[in-house]
Amino acid sequence: MAAIRSSDPARPTAILRQRADYLRAASAQRKSMPGFLLQARARREDEPVAPDLIRVGFTCSKKLGNAVARNRAKRRLRELARAVLSDAGRPGWDYVLVGRPEATATREFAQLLAEFASALAVIHDLPIAPPRPRKPRGKKK
Repeated sequence: MAAIRSSDPARPTAILRQRADYLRAASAQRKSMPGFLLQARARREDEPVAPDLIRVGFTCSKKLGNAVARNRAKRRLRELARAVLSDAGRPGWDYVLVGRPEATATREFAQLLAEFASALAVIHDLPIAPPRPRKPRGKKK
């Protein structure tokens, strides 16, 4: 299994490669967001995978667009996982990010980051932090 770069070396992350792993994640918990669908599952203790490993997979269907659009969406999803899973992911879990057309070019990356963090919080039943208040914009005269 190839590891993706993680900002936290204490939480090793690997890529899902087997179709069976994707199917197991698809039958577990789901959280739908505008830019992606998050599927997650806690691995059983008897599985032959290191228990402290976080595994993640990425997929985009042809509904998303041509190969260029699908590859761009997967690159953005990989960067999401790299940025968020080292902090919010749990060891012993498998995550699958399914791209949606909004993930390609129309959705801001900062918004995707916030959505991914809140989706993980819902999946793990963590309290979601309230949104920060926005600064009022002054009118120019």
